[in-house]
Amino acid sequence: MRTEDKFPFGDVIAATRTESDFLAAIESDVDTIFDLAPDIMTVAPRLKAAHTAKKKLFIHIDLSKGLGRDESGIKYLRFLGIDGIISTKSSMIKIARELGLTTVQRFFIVDSRFIESTADALKSSKPHMIEIMPGTVTKVISNLKSTTQTPIIAGGLIESTDEVSAALESGAAAVSTGKRELWNK
Repeated sequence: MRTEDKFPFGDVIAATRTESDFLAAIESDVDTIFDLAPDIMTVAPRLKAAHTAKKKLFIHIDLSKGLGRDESGIKYLRFLGIDGIISTKSSMIKIARELGLTTVQRFFIVDSRFIESTADALKSSKPHMIEIMPGTVTKVISNLKSTTQTPIIAGGLIESTDEVSAALESGAAAVSTGKRELWNK
């Protein structure tokens, strides 16, 4: 894995969907957790557990249950002390950024046309980081890396250390994965 220019959120980010995954992430070596199944009833206790374990917690606002996918929902998360949000929506990224939260905008790349539209979206939303999915598309990562200074997180379908290494070597700053075996160094 990449050793130069340590990314502040760690080389591997735990992407969790279940309580079991979340608990495993708390016990793992990762510095950052992406909660991909947030619920208004679990956000505060998960945030406390993550911070107690000295980990950053990002909430995927688009997938949240019980949290408004609007400015009020983001203000509530900021009030709780969340480290950042994840969204595919430029409008949510802009709001969260204006409220002082760290932002990760997710993009699903399906063909070359999406690279251009992603670059255009970045000019408008200005996220702190972007997550390119699926993360196994190293060619897309290296092409997009040449068009932006925004750190890229590779996510989706990453299931081996070779795929983690390939994503990092292609220019990704980090990799998010639900594969528990990759959360420990």
